[in-house]
Amino acid sequence: MQDYFISIFYSEEDGGYIADIPDLRFCSAFGETPEEALREVQVAKAAWLETARSSGKPVPKPMYRPAIYHLPLASALSVA
Repeated sequence: MQDYFISIFYSEEDGGYIADIPDLRFCSAFGETPEEALREVQVAKAAWLETARSSGKPVPKPMYRPAIYHLPLASALSVA
């Protein structure tokens, strides 16, 4: 089973890490460390999904995937 993509990044403004699940609108969490942010967003995800199901709202399938760029090794290492 495919799970939801989680993005974790450092926020200078917040002074900590933000974990975000793009497929679940407004589902994000804060942590002092990336690991804490991940734990917290897992709690937020469970609450988001339970709230959506109990209120009859649609639960989106995991769809989001970040763009990953692949460059040929020779191109990536060449200097103009």
